[in-house]
Amino acid sequence: MRFNTLAEWLDWQETLNPAGIELGLKRVQAVLDCLGHSTPPFAVVTVGGTNGKGSSVAMLESILLAGGYQVGCYTSPHLLRYNERVRIQGREIGDDALCAAFERVDQARGDIPLTYFEFGTLAAIDIFVRERPDIVLLEVGLGGRLDAVNVLDSDVALVTSVGIDHQEWLGPDRESIGREKAGIFRPGRAAVCGDPDPPASLLRYAQQLGATLYCAGRDFGYRQIDGDWCWWEAGQCSLLLPLPALRGAFQLQNAAAVLMVLMLLKRQFPLDEEVLRRGLVKVTLPGRFQIVPGKVTRIFDVGHNPHAAAVLADTLAGQAFPGRTLAVVGMLADKDHEGMFRLLCPHLDAWYAADLHVPRGADSEQLSAAIAGSCEGSIVHRFASVTEAYRQAMCDARSGDRVVVFGSFHTVAEVLPEAV
Repeated sequence: MRFNTLAEWLDWQETLNPAGIELGLKRVQAVLDCLGHSTPPFAVVTVGGTNGKGSSVAMLESILLAGGYQVGCYTSPHLLRYNERVRIQGREIGDDALCAAFERVDQARGDIPLTYFEFGTLAAIDIFVRERPDIVLLEVGLGGRLDAVNVLDSDVALVTSVGIDHQEWLGPDRESIGREKAGIFRPGRAAVCGDPDPPASLLRYAQQLGATLYCAGRDFGYRQIDGDWCWWEAGQCSLLLPLPALRGAFQLQNAAAVLMVLMLLKRQFPLDEEVLRRGLVKVTLPGRFQIVPGKVTRIFDVGHNPHAAAVLADTLAGQAFPGRTLAVVGMLADKDHEGMFRLLCPHLDAWYAADLHVPRGADSEQLSAAIAGSCEGSIVHRFASVTEAYRQAMCDARSGDRVVVFGSFHTVAEVLPEAV
C-alpha cells in the first residue's frame, strides 16, 4: 500500500493537481473501466444545484433509511472529517475502508492523473460496489456536466436550484450555469428541477436530450398549512406532511423536489406515508441553519453565495427574535462578498469579520471593505481568525441575542465543535 493512514493519502492527493479543479470525465471514466465498475449493481440518484444539494441528499437518505432500504451516500465537501463524504446506512465509512479503496483506485489508474475530488469519487464508487446497497445518492461537486459523479448514469437526476456561483467554471449567468447543471440528465430517464424559475437552457436541454423533466410549480409543489405542509402533484394535494427537521426558508422547496424524486422511484422503492413522515422529522445535517440554543442562540450556516444569503436573510427575518443579531463571517476570496452582505445587512446589528486561513481564503480587511461598501454605517470588527471573532462575539452578546456564523464550510468547521 502506498500509504498507511488516511491523512497521508489525503495530503498526497492534494499535491497531485495544484489547480485543485480539472473538469472532465475522460480520466475518471478510464479509471472506472479499469476498476470494472462501469455498470453499478445499485440504483443511482444524482443531485446537483447551486444550493440545497446537501439538504436534499440528507432528506432522501433519511426517508429511504426509514423505509428499510440499504442506502449509500457520497457528498462534499465535508465539514469536520473527510469520512463524512461516504456513508452507508447513515454511518461514516472508516479510515481503513477508505485507505483500501484509495489503494485500489491508485493501482487501477496507472499513469492516469486524477484530482483530489476524482480520487474521492472513484473510491466512494468502489466502496459502494463492494457493499452493494440498494440505492446510492451522489452529490455533484461542481456544476454537473463535467463533474466526476456524472460518470455514473442516474435513474433519476435532481437539480435543486440554479443560482450564480463558480462563474469561472460554469459561465457568467443562470442560462449557462443551468445548462451545465442539466448535464446530469439522461435520455429516457426522469429528471426533477426544484427551482421554481428554471433557466430556459435547462428546459431546452432536457427536451433535446429526451429526458422526462418534472418542474416545481408546474408538475409538483408545496403549500404550507399551519404547522404542516401539503405536497401536490398535477394540481392535487396528495400528501399532508410534517415540516422537515432541517430549518430554513428553502427547506420546503427542497423537500417538495425530494418527494417528486421518491414518487418517480416508487415502483422500485415503495414508501408509505408514515415512512415519509418519519424520514422528514428525523433528518439532520450540521451547518445548515443549525441552531444551538442557550442564553445566546448560535446559528451556523455554510451558505457562501448570494442565493444562499437570500435564504439565510429570509430565515432570520422569519424568526421572532427580541435581541440583537451579531454576525461572524469568514469567506473565500473569490466569492461575491458584496452581493451576500447587501442581502444580509438589514438583519444584522454588528459584524465580526475574520481572516480565513485556507487556500483562497479572504482576509478580514477584504471583508470589512465589502461590508462598508454594502451596508452603510455598519459596525465591523476585524479578527485574525474565525475562532477569535466567534469568541469576541459571544463575549459581546447579551442574554437574548443571537450569533450567526456563516460564509463557508471552513468558517463553520472552525468553531462548530466549540459550540456543541
